[in-house]
Amino acid sequence: MGWIWPCVALILSIWVASVWRITSLSSRLPSKPLFLSSRSEKRKNVLLVMAHPDDESMFFSPTIMNLASEGHQIHLLCISVGNADGLGSTRKQELYHACTIFEIPREQIQILDHQNLQDGFHNKWEHNLLGQFINDSIAIWNIDTVITFDKYGVSGHPNHRDVHHAVRKFMHESLPREIEAWELISMSIFRKYSGPASVWPSLLCSSSYQKRDMLLLLNSNPYQSFHAMAKHKSQWVWFRKLFVVFSSYTYMNILHKIS
Repeated sequence: MGWIWPCVALILSIWVASVWRITSLSSRLPSKPLFLSSRSEKRKNVLLVMAHPDDESMFFSPTIMNLASEGHQIHLLCISVGNADGLGSTRKQELYHACTIFEIPREQIQILDHQNLQDGFHNKWEHNLLGQFINDSIAIWNIDTVITFDKYGVSGHPNHRDVHHAVRKFMHESLPREIEAWELISMSIFRKYSGPASVWPSLLCSSSYQKRDMLLLLNSNPYQSFHAMAKHKSQWVWFRKLFVVFSSYTYMNILHKIS
C-alpha cells in the first residue's frame, strides 16, 4: 500500500501544473483567429446556440470568457427551458442568474419554450423549426458568428445533437450573409474527465489547429465556471459538482469551424 501516497502526490502535482499552464497561457495562444482577436477591426456579435439551461456553464464557459475578454457581444439562444423534470420555470431563472457571472445582459438571452422543442432524451427536435428560431436571432441581433455543439454534442444528448444539425443545415441552406459558425469538439471519455491535464495533448496539437480550422481556448479563471454553474441550484447536485471539477470543458474548449 506504500505506493498510494506517491501516486496521489503525482496526480496532485500534474493537476496543479496543468492549472498553472492553462492560466499562464490563456491570453497568448498562437491559434486565436481574427474574430476573437483584439486586433479585429470590429467587435463581433456572437450567438451561442445551446439546448438547455446550464449548457453554457458546463460546456462553453472557456469560450464565453475568451469572447468577453476581447469585448465581443455574446448572445444566448437556449432552445428549451429544461423542463424534463418539471423545473422549467426554475431553470429559466437560474440561467439568467448564471449569466450575471459572465456579465451577459438579460436582453441578450432568449430562452424558448416551444411545445415541439421540449427537453428530453426521447424528444426529437425538428431541424427546420430550429432553423427558423436561429434565423430570427441572427436577424434581431445582427449576428456575425454562431457557436454550438458538434454532431456528438459532448454528452451524446439527442437535444444537443439536434441543435448541431439544425445549425449546420441553416449554414448550408439559409445563410442571408457571410456568417462564421464554430462547433465545440467532443472529446474521448478519457480526455473528457482528465480535467486540466487535458491541456498537455491539446498544446501538443495546437500548432496544427489553424491549418485544420480549429481553435484552442483556455479558461484563465476556472473558479468563475464553478461559480456560474452553482447558480443552477436545481442542478447543482453531487455528480454535477464532480463533473465541473473533473471535466476538461471547465478548463478548455476546442472549436472547429463549420465549413
